[in-house]
Amino acid sequence: QVQFVESGGGLVQPGGSLRLSCAASGFTFSSYPMKWYRQAPGKGRELVASISNSGASTNYADSAKGRFTISRDNAKNTVYLQMNSLNSEDTAVYYCNVDRDTYFGRYWGQGTQVTVSS
Repeated sequence: QVQFVESGGGLVQPGGSLRLSCAASGFTFSSYPMKWYRQAPGKGRELVASISNSGASTNYADSAKGRFTISRDNAKNTVYLQMNSLNSEDTAVYYCNVDRDTYFGRYWGQGTQVTVSS
């Protein structure tokens, strides 16, 4: 059974940092790229960052470029999202997945809430 378990969210002040983690199971993690998505209140789920299966290639949404860093540890079946210089627009529930437009898109974790507020 495919499973994603996100963690690391919380309440942070503007300008602060958080590191999110996502533990994946039920498939050969090292064979697949991974993505982080987020969903703000009243909005759709948007792609934030992606990483190739080896970790050699990464891509970011314009809103995340220069502030967020995606990485992975294939030995631990875990993908990370380091978020710096956070602002209120980053407030959302963050999810990881292989790709929402594939077979894996039917499997979602509980997400991890990130709230940026003073």
